[in-house]
Amino acid sequence: MALKSRSESKELKIMRSLNIRSNLSSKEKKYYFKLEKGFQGELMFDLLTEKLQADMLVINDLCLEVNDTVFQIDTLIIAQNVIYPFEVKNCSGDYYYDIDGFHKISGYDITDPLAQIKRCKLLLLQFLQELGYNIPVESTVIFINPSFTLYQAPLNQPIIYPTQIECFMKKFDRTPSKLNDSHKKLANQLISLHSNKSPYINRLPTYEYRKLKRGTACKKCNSLMISGGDKVLVCKKCGFEEAIESAVIRSMEELKFLFPDLKITTNLVFEWCQVVKSKKMIRRVLNENYKTIGYGRWFYYE
Repeated sequence: MALKSRSESKELKIMRSLNIRSNLSSKEKKYYFKLEKGFQGELMFDLLTEKLQADMLVINDLCLEVNDTVFQIDTLIIAQNVIYPFEVKNCSGDYYYDIDGFHKISGYDITDPLAQIKRCKLLLLQFLQELGYNIPVESTVIFINPSFTLYQAPLNQPIIYPTQIECFMKKFDRTPSKLNDSHKKLANQLISLHSNKSPYINRLPTYEYRKLKRGTACKKCNSLMISGGDKVLVCKKCGFEEAIESAVIRSMEELKFLFPDLKITTNLVFEWCQVVKSKKMIRRVLNENYKTIGYGRWFYYE
């Protein structure tokens, strides 16, 4: 049973918007595609853990801090006698392994996932000890992408390759496990101590409102090629249609997320959306869905 669902990281949401609204450098695009691909891989693993029938608790996307060190766990599963953190990799293509780690035969290397899970395991054990728990931890790397191949694969390492996943999950689901209130208490503690800090936030490029492209992004394909009508917006690229109210709220949320310190006004949202023809329509949507603060020239929404 999943106690904590997964959502896009702050970095991914920001980079997704910047990819639409600015001209990212090749390095920044590479970082964005890495985040997007990683998230899709985690969702693929979620589909597998949702099928587990064993008495276990699943916590997705956990970020914890111990001794001023922040660490992330893609998926953590609490069983009766063991805690299982999983590192999910959505790499594709041909790689080989040597003493220095994982290398792509043609392209960029990846961070050694074995080093990642070793670090994660040590930090998680420290974290649990601080909470008063003495529970074994078994970390595993899951290579989820079926087009991933690793040559010279290391033996006796906690790695599950694409061709092994189905068998591994069936075997894992047969793990003897009977949970009690102590396990549920631990799970709730971990979720309550989830940190919104990110060790990767400093990798984001700087951006300014005046330098970003305005417009309502298509909910389906992220294109800014939107045409406006009286009640519905239509994407010229993929044909997706969306009610104006829904599009305004979505655009407003994106604006707030990118610029949390901006005072949100009708004029600002009108300028940001571009294709909504009526300020009166935007004002109505904002009044119905957001709290109003102040009055006159100091009036804004939150």
